Amino acid sequence: MTSPPERYPHPARRAVLGTALGGAAATALSGAPAAASPGAAHAGDPTSARAAAPRPWKLRDTMSTDDAWARFLRDQDLVWKRLPTLWYEGPFLGDGQLGSMVYQEPGADRIRFTVQHGRVQDHRPEFGSGWGTCRLPVGRLTLEPAGTITAVDWRLSLWNAELTGTVTTTAGTLTLAALIHDEVLAVRVTARGGERATWTFHPEEAVSPRKISEAPPAGYTANPPWTTRTAPDGTEQVLQPLTGGGQTATAHRRTGDDLLLSVGHSHPSDTAAEADSLRNLRRAKSYSALRQRHTRWWHAFYRKSFVSFPDQRLQSFHWIQLYKVASASRADGPVMATSGPWLEPTPWPAVWWNLNVQLEYWLIHGFNHPELDSLATTLRQNQEQLTANVPAAYRADSSGVGRSSDMFANRSVGRPGTGAEVGDLTWALHNVWLSYRHSMDTSLLRDTIYPVLRRAINYYLHFLTPGSDGKLHLPSTLSPEYPVVPPQDTNYDLALIRWGCRTLLESAELLGIEDESAPRWQEVLARLTPYPVDDNGFMIGAETPYAQSHRHYSHLLMVYPLHLVNWDQPENRDLITRSIVHWHALTGSHRGYSYTGAASMYAMTGDGDTAITYLRKFFAPTTRYPCRPNTHYTEAGPVIETPLSASQSLHDMFCQSWGGVIRVFPAVPTAWADLTLHNFRTEGAFLVSAVRKAGTTRFIRVRSLAGEPLQLKHGLTGRLTAVLDDGTPARTRDLGGGTLAIDLPRGREVLVHTGTRPDLTLAPVAVSEPGPAWGLP
Repeated sequence: MTSPPERYPHPARRAVLGTALGGAAATALSGAPAAASPGAAHAGDPTSARAAAPRPWKLRDTMSTDDAWARFLRDQDLVWKRLPTLWYEGPFLGDGQLGSMVYQEPGADRIRFTVQHGRVQDHRPEFGSGWGTCRLPVGRLTLEPAGTITAVDWRLSLWNAELTGTVTTTAGTLTLAALIHDEVLAVRVTARGGERATWTFHPEEAVSPRKISEAPPAGYTANPPWTTRTAPDGTEQVLQPLTGGGQTATAHRRTGDDLLLSVGHSHPSDTAAEADSLRNLRRAKSYSALRQRHTRWWHAFYRKSFVSFPDQRLQSFHWIQLYKVASASRADGPVMATSGPWLEPTPWPAVWWNLNVQLEYWLIHGFNHPELDSLATTLRQNQEQLTANVPAAYRADSSGVGRSSDMFANRSVGRPGTGAEVGDLTWALHNVWLSYRHSMDTSLLRDTIYPVLRRAINYYLHFLTPGSDGKLHLPSTLSPEYPVVPPQDTNYDLALIRWGCRTLLESAELLGIEDESAPRWQEVLARLTPYPVDDNGFMIGAETPYAQSHRHYSHLLMVYPLHLVNWDQPENRDLITRSIVHWHALTGSHRGYSYTGAASMYAMTGDGDTAITYLRKFFAPTTRYPCRPNTHYTEAGPVIETPLSASQSLHDMFCQSWGGVIRVFPAVPTAWADLTLHNFRTEGAFLVSAVRKAGTTRFIRVRSLAGEPLQLKHGLTGRLTAVLDDGTPARTRDLGGGTLAIDLPRGREVLVHTGTRPDLTLAPVAVSEPGPAWGLP
């Protein structure tokens, strides 16, 4: 069977053309001014343009004050009226490195604050990522009241990223507050009545959390036991040496009602962690001092973007995911493991590269938070390791990464022809490409994407061979995580090869590089075998139909997220639909991200009602693996990516920007008549603000951060008005199909609407679907 053509023009090529034309040529391309509001010009009406005086405009942002943000986010907070007994029920805190979850100490009348850190790992790669380079547990604090706990009343404030509340006991009351900032866990507990607060730190054995599911590998020896010491100022330290070199040091100090704790980790140094943990505590000084810095960071963080829609439960969930990803990742920190910085017993104490890490980062783009992208940082900093991961015979020009690794991407990758999983690095690079497209940061393209993607695609090229049909074929590789290996031409890899070759050609053009490999990339695009397809849609690979339930959508990457085969190609719509329907028709193995993936795919088709139906399956209590009370997710262990991908599914309903076109409100569910977006970041480095009321888009404002070509699928009906921020008409061109090309220089804004100029107020929308708070309300 043959696969569909891919004739969608690549956005990078349009960017090159727009930049190269510049000045007068770019103005000529953009056409006549679009229709404007009274006092401005309609398209093709130069007489009125000369006569009219420009009317500058400005958005009225009701979320411009701290008070407004505090009120709005308070409605999204997690609340506890019952003591959580499991990690996926309790509050969670983090700063991208240090993390803590709060719940009842199992079997005891105490409250546990877990102490885990994203950099704490073993350093023995000879035992694999599950044991040798796995994340290692650190320990836990327990708060031990004098009386028996009878009630709790807690709130996790998103605005302040702080847990506050009370613990009522038979002896009195404990009032607590807790936060994490600058790698310090700070807790303040005030006792009243006959209560008192007793704290104990319990170190945990430095052994893989995978021990819950299997014995250690042959030859593995345990790490040495920890030691403790007390500094002259009363600071206690727990020192954990590691057999593979390095050290973890946990320091904690109690002063009055305040307890401060910090974790340091070093490798290969056996002592640097001690100094790091003490330095962090000295810098923190007190709960109050740390809280001041902490809230200043979070308040500035939230104000970078805004979204509001009328489903209270989902709206709250969406904002909690933004809090969660900022608690789990910062660009200068470690790449997120499958559990983020919150390590619990799990068979997956590492970074998983065949779906998990990709899904973890998608939501940061629309939310306008590139500063959270630790994935791009990880690939940039570990290029030598990515080279070392491929067999020695290919290291001169190739790179890769195996299914799971430590935070340094240390995991070998197998060879095509052996049924190995080969494409995971290329898929991860698509995430970095998205970071580039949303920022237009040329250094990211030049220093990370181009050199690493070139080597990742080169690895494939060593194994592509011509068949009797004249097409290039790939020997057996695994489609993650389908249990049958195709004899050749796995769709997962074919999609990634196509995307990689196209992206390398476009990137070379953007960077002005005359690459000697360009003819080979062009040949691959021309001769690569079509995607295997049957009557049910996309197959897993050649001679391998999709015939049993599959939680991953690895065989559908060309549809989502790569958009190589997409809804703007009418000839492919039936194939796309059949493929998604058949994927979900075979049940049994689906997991949470199976539903979020389907939701995003249906959003691409413009079907918001079907998209939200699939997304709600992730939250349904009848689902085998639903979203948990604190919005985390677990299968055999904690996996952070699925709730984060659910937020991306919402983004895909609100605004999409693949293929160089910004689509505003492309798949909003019918029930959501009102919706507000502000500073939603899109590809091309645009910030989009838009308001939908009574099911109709009222206006769209786009701000250009990079001066890229703007194509806007606006969804408006009637005579269009497009005016720049100074009130002058924007130069536009109607591309058909409801898409408008707009000449928008860097740093400028354009307002698009129909009719008279609408109310330009940005505000939260009224809740039409009430729901309980997350937590245990």
